[in-house]
Amino acid sequence: MKIIIPFLCFAIALLAGCDASDDEDCIKTITIPQVYIVNNQTYSYDITEEVPCDFPEPTTPEFIEPPELENFTYEVLNFRFTPDTGNNTSRLQFEIKLNNPNDYNARGIPILTTNSDGLEIRRSFSNDASIPCLEIEANADCILTYDQESSLDLGIINSIELINVQYLLTN
Repeated sequence: MKIIIPFLCFAIALLAGCDASDDEDCIKTITIPQVYIVNNQTYSYDITEEVPCDFPEPTTPEFIEPPELENFTYEVLNFRFTPDTGNNTSRLQFEIKLNNPNDYNARGIPILTTNSDGLEIRRSFSNDASIPCLEIEANADCILTYDQESSLDLGIINSIELINVQYLLTN
């Protein structure tokens, strides 16, 4: 009996020592919250990362530059601005083919840069679009479709030109 007690103590100490070394090799996956802002609108783009188990969980989001869809291309099918429809409104209509040539689905927002009477504006038209293209499947395209009238009481715009289209990723 006297031999068994020291042997049990030694075995317990040995096992406790193994647990400590296992903790050093312990890896966990955490989600790192990231956000970016475009025209006072906040978008999230969280990433995951493998870290040691004793690594603290992130609690505040990290501000980042907007992540763009790689290899993204677009084709303007139609872009028409009518400064005065005769009904005290102006009208903006467009169809833009957004191409995702990647082997993965893309979730995000199309951002258009336009020039309105010399003022460059960068914004998403997706909230008012009939087809907003908030997701583009792998190796596919989506036609961003927009047709809205605006009251001339808000101000008169003589011309709107499309400068560029980007596709910013979200979660």
